[in-house]
Amino acid sequence: MSFVSPRYLPFLISLLVFGWSAILAFRGDGPGWWLAVLSGALSALGVADLAQTRRALRRNYPILAHFRFFFESIRPEIRQYFLEDDTEAKPFSRNQRSIVYQRAKMETDKRPFGTQLDVYEAGYEWINHSMAPAPMGDHNFRIEIGNHPSCPRAQPYTASVFNISAMSFGSLSANAILALNGGARLGGFMHDTGEGSISRYHRQHGGDLVWEIGSGYFGCRNPDGSFSEANFAANATQPQVKMIELKLSQGAKPGQGGILPGAKVTIEIAAARGVTVGVDCLSPASHSAFSTPIEMLHFIERLRTLSGGKPTGFKLAIGHPWEFFGIVKAMLATGIVPDFIVVDGGEGGTGAAPVEFSDHVGTPLQEALVLVHNTLVGARLREKIKIGASGKIITAFDIARTIALGADWCNSARGFMFALGCVQSQSCHTDRCPTGVATQDEQRQKALDVPDKTARVANFHQSTMKALAHLIAAAGLTHPDQLNPHHLVRRVSPNQVKQVSTLIPYLSEGELLDPDQIERLPPVFGLYWPIAQAESFQPLA
Repeated sequence: MSFVSPRYLPFLISLLVFGWSAILAFRGDGPGWWLAVLSGALSALGVADLAQTRRALRRNYPILAHFRFFFESIRPEIRQYFLEDDTEAKPFSRNQRSIVYQRAKMETDKRPFGTQLDVYEAGYEWINHSMAPAPMGDHNFRIEIGNHPSCPRAQPYTASVFNISAMSFGSLSANAILALNGGARLGGFMHDTGEGSISRYHRQHGGDLVWEIGSGYFGCRNPDGSFSEANFAANATQPQVKMIELKLSQGAKPGQGGILPGAKVTIEIAAARGVTVGVDCLSPASHSAFSTPIEMLHFIERLRTLSGGKPTGFKLAIGHPWEFFGIVKAMLATGIVPDFIVVDGGEGGTGAAPVEFSDHVGTPLQEALVLVHNTLVGARLREKIKIGASGKIITAFDIARTIALGADWCNSARGFMFALGCVQSQSCHTDRCPTGVATQDEQRQKALDVPDKTARVANFHQSTMKALAHLIAAAGLTHPDQLNPHHLVRRVSPNQVKQVSTLIPYLSEGELLDPDQIERLPPVFGLYWPIAQAESFQPLA
């Protein structure tokens, strides 16, 4: 082994300095002791680097390799704080985060000197304004769910058009859940529990809850993991629970279940989920309570009855189109109609998704939302079913665009995490969240002050709703439900723009029910609607 290469110089210098300082220390001259300790530690590190066999970089660059490891470990922070462009969205831009922080703190959210966006870049979108703007009215925009004349529910719910998306206790800290639900209570909007069920932190402030039921049936399960009617009814009939949401899949990792290791199943998590402390907690990839579209709808009807007639629906990320078409055909066959469908876009986030799933599985929100909306319109079911949408929704324009494409309301997860103080460190899966949002570490989450963050969650919601009110008033409208695709304009090239209504095909009422129309419809319907079946999620051979 040659030690003449410059890559070994730090190690050689450490050895020489250690020898020299050791002599000085022995003589009692100068700064011998502290220099001997420092250089001795570096020398020992160099020896360890040369002796180990797991990392070639350490053997070839003793001591120096550790500088690389250090800067690599803080690379996201270097990019975020020093190199990142204000409009670079990976996954959220500095501008997107800043507007949440400003609105949550009730600071000015105005921006001087014009837009930072390239308005001539393909993909740029805007809403056309009116020469006769509507007067500004109440910004507390709401919609009714479960109150259609042909299928009224015993306990319909009037929801805000902007709400907290599904995030479980366990993935978020106790203090984060407390602040989110407290903010929902202050602002009068709903808080989705996530599939981790209803914890005591969801209950403390009494904010409106949407109870999400996943494949693990947490909070409503038998010891063997099957669905328990008695446990479900005990939670579902609580006044705080306003709606029931059956989770089929989520945008960040559709088609995949998960395991919470037993070491992370604390007493509180076990109590909320109805599982055993210290035992691995399984979320299967699919439900055990049903295996066909028709069975799924009967299960939804069962949940609705057990809850006392509360609006009941399901959430999904769109995958194989024939599977969703099969569910719609089952609605037609059984007459059982969910009160709502939440469409989760493939751009959704989680702290527990493999990179392949985050990057390459799940239909993005725009295409998924349009497919669901079009299918319901084509089957004459759209008026009976409300549609929620989630997937990187932050600003009032995000809400307006999503509603214009076909949604009735929007959910946001990461937006409300920013309101809690999240700095996008992307360490959610490590249990070392620097702001106490996505961690179960008691010391870290103590840094999240619940009263302060409760107010910020409510402020973000209210400020965003006020911005939405200004936006739709400028378009000459009085409620977001008046938005349509023709209000939205998209640049398709540097020299061409088009209304979204001309870019995206929209079906007319009942078109899917007319066999003569199928071949004239967009290919996704012509190919997959005929082979979808209510009796199975599999296509016809």
